[in-house]
Amino acid sequence: MNSRMARIALAATVFAVVPAIAIGQTAAPLTLTRLDCGTNATPSDVSRFSDTYAFNGVKVQLAYSCYLIRHGDDYMVWDTGNPAGTAATSPKTSLVDLLAQLKVTPAQVKYVGISHYHGDHVGQVSAFPTSTLLIGKGDWDVIADAKAGGPVNPAPFAKWISGGGKVEPQAVDKDIFGDGSVIMLNMPGHTPGHHSLLVNLKEMGAVLISGDVTHFRENYDSNGVPTFNTDRAASLASIDRFKKIAASLKATVIIQHDARDVSKLPAFPASAK
Repeated sequence: MNSRMARIALAATVFAVVPAIAIGQTAAPLTLTRLDCGTNATPSDVSRFSDTYAFNGVKVQLAYSCYLIRHGDDYMVWDTGNPAGTAATSPKTSLVDLLAQLKVTPAQVKYVGISHYHGDHVGQVSAFPTSTLLIGKGDWDVIADAKAGGPVNPAPFAKWISGGGKVEPQAVDKDIFGDGSVIMLNMPGHTPGHHSLLVNLKEMGAVLISGDVTHFRENYDSNGVPTFNTDRAASLASIDRFKKIAASLKATVIIQHDARDVSKLPAFPASAK
């Protein structure tokens, strides 16, 4: 091989091993906005969030959060919270109305990403019928199988189940915009196809949004596994991976259900950059 070809080969090799995160730092302008997608007026008993009885009698203030990611001219919503309505945990303002305050319409949302199939994360997904649905394959298999039964309500996903909407089930990690800036992370255990989200912001740096890989700080610190998780071993493996990613990237960890983590991002309508 001549010297010119050797240099070209070396350059190609170096580029191939550049971390996706480094590439993402030069990608389209990126912002992250937290949206309030439900309320929990009083601290909740969290004893069921440990299958080793670690939190008997403990109460924690929980929150229900959704997120808007702007990537250049594209928008993505991460989780859709509790259904709008009159229930005690319903959001005071619907997700569509919150987006309207940011001058974003459902039709502009290219992707709606769902961490997992539980009702407090999918309650308003039907408001985005033209968006491509991104969801873990293990969860989609349960949703799409009408005979599966169990705790899953397929009704919010009727548009995609019928074939009227585009769905991309994810069995592994997903680099959503192809530049390393926003990555769905395969974190099964809470549900079969549970995913967390990594957002690499230019100013704030890496932000890890938990989904329900963990629910509150004490459970995160103690590697607690809720009694209702679908796979204990997978849950522990996912918590371990999540923590190692956080350490490697020196990421800001946002535990979606922990009200104490809400302030880690700017208050609506401001965005992290």
